[in-house]
Amino acid sequence: MPPIPGSGLAKGLAVTLRTMTKRAHTAQYPEVQPELPPRSRGVIGLFEENCTVCMLCARECPDWCIYIDSHKETVPAAAPGGRERSRNVLDRFAIDFSLCMYCGICIEVCPFDALFWSPEFEYAETDIHDLTHERDKLREWMWTVPAPPALDPAAEEPKEVAAARKAVEKAEAATAAAAAAAAAQAADTAPGTPPTTPEADA
Repeated sequence: MPPIPGSGLAKGLAVTLRTMTKRAHTAQYPEVQPELPPRSRGVIGLFEENCTVCMLCARECPDWCIYIDSHKETVPAAAPGGRERSRNVLDRFAIDFSLCMYCGICIEVCPFDALFWSPEFEYAETDIHDLTHERDKLREWMWTVPAPPALDPAAEEPKEVAAARKAVEKAEAATAAAAAAAAAQAADTAPGTPPTTPEADA
């Protein structure tokens, strides 16, 4: 059956009429802040204590907008006779948000969880040079990072948590064994308790 001439126009006008009769919902920004989802890509925060200056984020960034400077320091030996070690110390960590395309690769490749997404987006500047956030500014954004969602109760226990739990259980078992051995030794050496010898047992 051939379409009726003008049916498409009628359908379009019907949609227009339905829309015209509905009340428009206007978000009163900036008086009313929008409710953003927790995983919104607003700005990147730096947790400086976790950064080991591995440079993975700077190498993988497709825009080359991450600038990192560091120097090496010698750490003295932890025990006598041990050897000294060297470690990287972070001097500068900056992100140029005028170049960043918010792909999130730097956050994904960071092996030490030093970079996080914050939903904050109000950091416009009148000067493009002010869009380069140094590590102090990136550290301030960390306070706006939302807490991670709760784990699924039916999910498998993470390997890190399982390893930590086993280590704690092993340490508690060793402590209990040491306490039992000390109690047994104290009971053997208590006054008035005859010493146990193989001849007495025989």
